[in-house]
Amino acid sequence: MILFLSCIAFRNNLCLSSIPSTLKALPLDGHFTFDEVHFAAKDFGNRYQFLPAAILHPKSVSDIANTIKHIWQMGSHSELTVAARGHGHSLQGQSQAHRGVVISMVSLHGPEMQIYTGNSPYVDVSGGELWINILHESLKYGLTPKSWTDYLHLTVGGTLSNAGVSGQAFQHGPQISNVNQLEVVTGKGDVVTCSEKHNSDLFHSVLGGLGQFGIITRARISLEPAPDMVKWIRVLYSDFATFARDQEHLISLGRTFDYIEGFVIINRTGLLNNWRSSFNPQDPVQASHFKSDGRTLFCLELAKYFNQDKSDVVHQEIEHLLSQLGYITSTLFLSEVTYVEFLDRVHVSEVKLRSKGLWEVPHPWLNLFIPRSKIHNFADEVFGNILTETSNGPVLIYPVNKSKWDNRTSAITPEEDTFYLVAFLTSAVPSSTGTDGLEHILTQNKRILEYCEKAHLGVKQYLPHYTTQEEWRAHFGPRWEIFVQRKSAYDPLAVLAPGQRIFQKAIPFS
Repeated sequence: MILFLSCIAFRNNLCLSSIPSTLKALPLDGHFTFDEVHFAAKDFGNRYQFLPAAILHPKSVSDIANTIKHIWQMGSHSELTVAARGHGHSLQGQSQAHRGVVISMVSLHGPEMQIYTGNSPYVDVSGGELWINILHESLKYGLTPKSWTDYLHLTVGGTLSNAGVSGQAFQHGPQISNVNQLEVVTGKGDVVTCSEKHNSDLFHSVLGGLGQFGIITRARISLEPAPDMVKWIRVLYSDFATFARDQEHLISLGRTFDYIEGFVIINRTGLLNNWRSSFNPQDPVQASHFKSDGRTLFCLELAKYFNQDKSDVVHQEIEHLLSQLGYITSTLFLSEVTYVEFLDRVHVSEVKLRSKGLWEVPHPWLNLFIPRSKIHNFADEVFGNILTETSNGPVLIYPVNKSKWDNRTSAITPEEDTFYLVAFLTSAVPSSTGTDGLEHILTQNKRILEYCEKAHLGVKQYLPHYTTQEEWRAHFGPRWEIFVQRKSAYDPLAVLAPGQRIFQKAIPFS
């Protein structure tokens, strides 16, 4: 028996040790790294570290396809899996592949970014391209993508594999609602071009598909005429019901703001003083006397895009829209910035945090989609009892219209016409054992999730993370079977995206 077990161990070790040599033999335009692999075992969440066996630095789509096809042909006898990594902004190790291959998508050298003007303009771009670069390039033609994330230094493939949500989503839908065509490498190593009319099942599978069905190597993204400037507004509420009512009113209008988000401020009396450096109080005397007195406040953040020759008209539109709202009148803060400055505003915060060594810390974020009918219950419990002070990082809360989402994609949302994104974007202070420490924040997140479950709120996680297939089944609900069928069709050996922990390689899905 000992001899038998020794033979098995020897054979397994031999199999693992032979993996790099088989990969080395592949004909590639790029190259593999087998030694310096630690950076691919880290992500923005800074909580999970799984070392891969190799990192692929592709220079062409065929590099990715040949690698995946090689692993597919190795069959279920190989443990090798593949994860695509953009800028590593996953939160729970989703872009990692323990003892597998991580593909560094930023190395991908496809055709140059191409802008097509005309009645229905679009941009063709590599899956490893950053949204900030698309913004700068499209603006040269007076064009811009319609829907964004709040942070632009993310890859196209990364956000389209989730959804891509921000304050424009109520109007234009998430980023996955603004894609015309994709080039995808499936779990079998096939390179497939797909769209709503051609290979449509794969197209919809991959959008919001958490990397389970293919790696996005190219995307065709819809564009629209770009504005020059942005009127950027913040107002405060002390009453959640009024705050929610006003947000829902604004997203229901045909002519409204171009960006609508909200966030929660708990026990921070000095916040308005911080805003004065970048915002002008509408009434400096009144605003300077406003005190939160430790109350929980709700901030409505609004933006109206415009070209400079229309400044007067836009000002009148804003006055009309604001007159319909019930915010605290002495808390109107207004600024005028360029379109680029507004969209890239989070990067300014990143630079500041990096300079203080506070960027590469644990980020135990929790993102939830909450049905409109349950948002008041959620707010009462979470903002009234569970959260007692504003954490290191914003707490976002804003509604979106489900009609702007495509149910054929893999993204999961609540079954109501309007639902809210609530995002707890907390940073943990390393080695802290207090309320800003990792364990406290994780416990707080757990309390929030347990409340949602116990109260049957019908909440769905965004950027979801579960550890068991049973939990994933519950997440997808009646759409689980479709998800499994798609996995069986496009990645039957479960080679792709092992860090999501949905399927295990060579283990039946159903």
